[in-house]
Amino acid sequence: MIRIAVIDDKMVNRRTVNTNVANATDIEILFEANNGKDFLQKMEGREADALPHLVLMDIDMPVMNGIEAVALGTIKYPGVKFLMLTVFDDDDKLFQAIQAGACGYLLKDDSADMLLQAIVDAVENNGAPMSPAIARKTLQWMRNAPQPASTEQDAANNLLSERETEILLLMVQGLNYKKIAEKLFISPLTVRTHTSKIYDKLHVNSKAQAIQLAHKYNWV
Repeated sequence: MIRIAVIDDKMVNRRTVNTNVANATDIEILFEANNGKDFLQKMEGREADALPHLVLMDIDMPVMNGIEAVALGTIKYPGVKFLMLTVFDDDDKLFQAIQAGACGYLLKDDSADMLLQAIVDAVENNGAPMSPAIARKTLQWMRNAPQPASTEQDAANNLLSERETEILLLMVQGLNYKKIAEKLFISPLTVRTHTSKIYDKLHVNSKAQAIQLAHKYNWV
């Protein structure tokens, strides 16, 4: 049984996915969420056998969009695959989704059969399913189009305050709480408080995960 989660801020879209997979005996919807933050919260504390194999992720959502959620989710849940299911087919969104770690990219007006096949292909065959229109764009982009400027640093600046970014940089350099406090002329307790905020904003629960995320996206 393939376990999936459906993330979309519009209930009508989530219902459409439910309808499309209702007759598939080998696919089970574990849960739904209405934005990226809601998704990450619902993933917290789940045992490995209660995690989805694949997440269908919309892009344009309030609170936390799908690209941010995929970027964070691929770090915290490396065994989970993320398949974008969206109305956006522009080059920038496509590039950002792939950079974030999406394994495939479908459009919401693709057929139910295509969606079901994409889910199976991504999970069972480690495939990279794409809508035909998206596949053509990807091929053209890889051959000819210049890559859009990276947005990872902008994303970090939006997530973390200046002080939090400073502390994350020092964590990457291997400094402990006491050394960070000495370098920034603040107390170790203040460092711990900022560190807790960093973990909360990045949806990680360890120094190692925060550092891995910082390296992956060149935030520091």
